[in-house]
Amino acid sequence: METALTFLLIRFAVIVGGLVILALVVFAVALNLKRRGRLDEARRRAEPLVREGVRVLAARAARKRGTRR
Repeated sequence: METALTFLLIRFAVIVGGLVILALVVFAVALNLKRRGRLDEARRRAEPLVREGVRVLAARAARKRGTRR
């Protein structure tokens, strides 16, 4: 039992570590874009992609709720 808990704890630590590294990379990219004055341009380019992603996720959630009833 102790081995399984250790494995789960290590897996959790690896996942959290990966998320922290990802957050640091995103922050570094945003900071670099801001220093070069291209952050607004990047936002304008990313906005349609984010809107489409949100729309797809909302449609998926609506379908999922519809199948539960």
